[in-house]
Amino acid sequence: MAKPSDLDDTDDYLTDDRFADFFFAPAGTQLWYEFGAASHPGHVRPNNEDHYAVVKRRRSSELLMTNLEREGCELSDDSVYALIVADGMGGERFGEFASRLALETMFDLAKQATSWVMNFTDFEAQQIRQRVSAYVDKMQSTLREYIKADPALAGMGTTWTSALCLGHDVLVIHVGDSRAYTLRQEELRQITRDETVAQALVDAGKAPPSVKQFRHLLLNNLGGEQEHISAQIHHVRVDAGDRLLLCSDGLTDMVSDAEISQTLQRFGRPQEAVDELIECALRVGGKDNITVLVAAIS
Repeated sequence: MAKPSDLDDTDDYLTDDRFADFFFAPAGTQLWYEFGAASHPGHVRPNNEDHYAVVKRRRSSELLMTNLEREGCELSDDSVYALIVADGMGGERFGEFASRLALETMFDLAKQATSWVMNFTDFEAQQIRQRVSAYVDKMQSTLREYIKADPALAGMGTTWTSALCLGHDVLVIHVGDSRAYTLRQEELRQITRDETVAQALVDAGKAPPSVKQFRHLLLNNLGGEQEHISAQIHHVRVDAGDRLLLCSDGLTDMVSDAEISQTLQRFGRPQEAVDELIECALRVGGKDNITVLVAAIS
């Protein structure tokens, strides 16, 4: 029997007693998300090549008419959130264009989607992986089409770090060196892995201080020479009290993980934490565009 990931039709591998489980997820504990976000050009660059977005998608039902008792007709109102940070590159004007184009392409694809992912199950995990691959390929092909049409755009590209928040489940999609973190109590954990020459050298055993000059050389980004881009996909479980952070390297190049952790713990409201993290980066030079997005989960 073929594995589910090798099949397009779920009828080929789901037995009757399990089929319904992949379409009807049990109700779980409700989590609430509060967001803060901001972007700053920094003290050095004349413009801002970063773009970010927080998108809420809702599935709701409204009972218009029935002869049933109302207390037996409770309907769900489900929400999912998409968080995105994109850091453009390729010159002042072109980097800004690349990151904006990537987000606009994603928005166009989302409008055309024939189904919405609202719960995390094994069936949807398979669908999500396929959908992420399709989205990334489409964003890549769109950027490549612009570059082929105008040679002046050669070298244009962008990072992409996004999080799809489905209640207790968060899916992080990552290309490049922007980052995603979770904070649980006092533990800050980096979810993503930098796709840079510096990180590759560290993985090969080189000491971090000796590879510092290579930290901005990307091994993977949207808009590069490849026709197909492979994105990291990470599944993270979150709970009440956790925090989720997405940011460009304008923050992490200037502010240590320890200071990021302390700031997230010190400020209760997400927007307050965002504003303080940006101020931290600006106080020590603000050498790049700085984008910070924080989600507080309760």
